Amino acid sequence: MTSCGGLLLALCLAALTGTTAVAAAYERTERNCSASPPYLPSTAVNTTLRLQELRVQMLLQNISAYIIPGTDSHLSEYIAPRDARMAFMTGFTGSAGTAVVTQTKATLWTDSRYWVQAERQMDCNWDLEIDVSVRSVAEWLISEVPPGGYIGFDPFLFSLKTQGDYSVFLESTNRSLMSVPVNLVDQVWTDRPPIPPGNLTRLPDRVINRSWEMKVEQIRNQIRENPYEPTALLLSALDETAWLFNLRGNDIPYNPFFYSYTLLTMDEIWLFLHTERVTEELKTYVDQPGVKVWIGTEYTNYALYEIITPEEKLMTSTYSPVLTTKAVKDETEQRILRDAHVRDAVAVVQLLMWLEKAVPEGKETELTAAAYVNKCRSKQKDSRGPSFETISASGPNAALAHYSPSEETSRRLTVDEMYLVDSGGQYLDGTTDITRTVHWGTPTAMQKEAFTRVLMGNIEISRTIFPSGTRGVNMEMLGRRALWEVGLNYGHGTGHGVGNFFGVHEWPVGFQSNNIPFRIGMFTSIEPGYYKENDFGIRIEDVVVIKPAKTKYGHNYLTFETVSLVPYDRKLIDTSILSSEQLQWLNNYYETIRNLLGAELDNQGLHEEKKWMLKHTEAFMKSGSSESVCSSSLTLIALAVTLLHNII
Repeated sequence: MTSCGGLLLALCLAALTGTTAVAAAYERTERNCSASPPYLPSTAVNTTLRLQELRVQMLLQNISAYIIPGTDSHLSEYIAPRDARMAFMTGFTGSAGTAVVTQTKATLWTDSRYWVQAERQMDCNWDLEIDVSVRSVAEWLISEVPPGGYIGFDPFLFSLKTQGDYSVFLESTNRSLMSVPVNLVDQVWTDRPPIPPGNLTRLPDRVINRSWEMKVEQIRNQIRENPYEPTALLLSALDETAWLFNLRGNDIPYNPFFYSYTLLTMDEIWLFLHTERVTEELKTYVDQPGVKVWIGTEYTNYALYEIITPEEKLMTSTYSPVLTTKAVKDETEQRILRDAHVRDAVAVVQLLMWLEKAVPEGKETELTAAAYVNKCRSKQKDSRGPSFETISASGPNAALAHYSPSEETSRRLTVDEMYLVDSGGQYLDGTTDITRTVHWGTPTAMQKEAFTRVLMGNIEISRTIFPSGTRGVNMEMLGRRALWEVGLNYGHGTGHGVGNFFGVHEWPVGFQSNNIPFRIGMFTSIEPGYYKENDFGIRIEDVVVIKPAKTKYGHNYLTFETVSLVPYDRKLIDTSILSSEQLQWLNNYYETIRNLLGAELDNQGLHEEKKWMLKHTEAFMKSGSSESVCSSSLTLIALAVTLLHNII
């Protein structure tokens, strides 16, 4: 599943289909605010009344603009329905975005994964901006808010870093950010969902190497060793508390988290459960003499920062020691996360095998395919449901990087179009995320070349050897180079961290500029892609683990090992443009699939699935597009050549 990268390209616009009759219906899935009267699809939400009510609240607070981030008070990417304030105000339900409302205008900023979705869900009260940077929002605010005006925000929904970034742009313009502790959207959201009941579950011993007591002591040692001498650590991100205490919950869809904050001192643990606003106990502790609280600026909200005053009571780092420690998996976590990916591969193979038979019959759709893969996962050991909403996209819908089908948009699958499925599972021992792109008919030359070049990018990162401590951003371009050579690109990130029964995007691991350096035991996805507007989309995503690399001279080098175990669509691979090293890597990877996945398929008695897997993991030859030869055939060829030589 893609994460948002800094490179934004206009790759995803209107979705059309191959036939005239259906194409007209798909054109109407997006709003047309320039028409007279404006056209709104059935998926658009009427926001007129809620905007009117919000503007009344803004006048009472004497603010000229109000910023509405798409997050919660823990700065989560995936949030509970009660925290979907941006979605309530705009109608847009994507996982990334920022909305701003003035007395006369309302604008949404989101990245290229969601542009078309926003056009389908928003009414004409809203404008759409495609540059998601803080600078873009700030420049818009400067143009719309008069000098001396106040720009309101909920301090629980801004990180310390985000507040600082806005302040940098606004301070010199005589426009001021104003912290409003009561959320104004909540004041007009009369049917806001309640707090979930919150069922906490302790992880079983078989998936734990470190007890919560061991983890607490490990983090306390880092507090002791810090030269700035903090006395406590404040944890705000939901996965921090879940990891520290080996607990999981169900407050957030697709994510096994629970509302919580933790204050860890050298002799006490303060755990705040199901608390939207931090209780008075935190203020009481901070008011004590000699206190210095350590926070990570990326995931601590500005409201908590406001509590920790004066400045000498605060110590900051980009990420908390819990996040950086959690990123490196211990031996047990590595083993069970690998195991989860083996079982997950069974479900994906079952999906692809079923579609290969069912699609030519013309009865299956994007929705039925998504349901099928989730059903297959539910039958695997320790399954706890999907890790995100399945991206099941065919033809032009696949050109939308984060499209998920609905009853209104789901298309019938055909042999004439590309199909992209990005899905994942939550298991007691691990979280998975994998993307495969297939074609059941005859792909065009351009589709085959684009797919192969995306695969080349995946392979180039996967096979690279790099010094320990290298950042992902420094090798990210390897995933793009083969595409760049022919003038192609993609507008999302190249990979993100993955963990043990956590969120599918686990920070701070990955290939973006704010990710930490790679170390042994980290897991990340690698997922280059290409999206041809109105036509097709390609993404190849695998999860890899960082491990030591053997080199001729150096001893502190690392490389990646792929733990996702599903073959690529061989009819889309043009081996003539693969290097010999890339081809060798591909054949070695297929041999790994045969060994590891083959054993699991045998264990589950899935003989037809194993036959399908063996067929699709035959070794590739260099000379032809998608040609292959099995090891037994190679032996026969060698024997024939020998006999011919003897005859001559």
